[in-house]
Amino acid sequence: MMHMTFYWGTKVILLFDFWKTESWLSYSLALLFCILFSAFYQYMEDRRLSILAMGIVPPSQPSINSPLLPPRLGTRLTKSARFATAVLFGVNSAIGYVLMLAVMSYNGGVLCAVVLGLGVGYFLFRAKEYEALVVEDACACS
Repeated sequence: MMHMTFYWGTKVILLFDFWKTESWLSYSLALLFCILFSAFYQYMEDRRLSILAMGIVPPSQPSINSPLLPPRLGTRLTKSARFATAVLFGVNSAIGYVLMLAVMSYNGGVLCAVVLGLGVGYFLFRAKEYEALVVEDACACS
């Protein structure tokens, strides 16, 4: 029988009928898989954003209206970067849906493992994006 509310227990059917946990060992291995797969999701998202950043082609004409600001309109991606980011977007979407279906097993441990894996993966792979982001107000009046 499928649970329709969250429960805490070691007996889980995870994603497929043949993936059943019957003991603490199999349950722990399933949770470890959820943590690693969630962290892998964040890694793949980091790769996609890195390829996106590397593939941007700046516009040929510098903007006269705002020479100190980087131009946002008129930038485009190389064809290979568009293809690679599209493929990685598809892979990330598939991984995200698989993680969602794992959480829909309504097991509290699986939910915690997925959230923990996403947090650890974000810390390891994606939090560095904001280290270099320094926001300084050009106007000293604020």
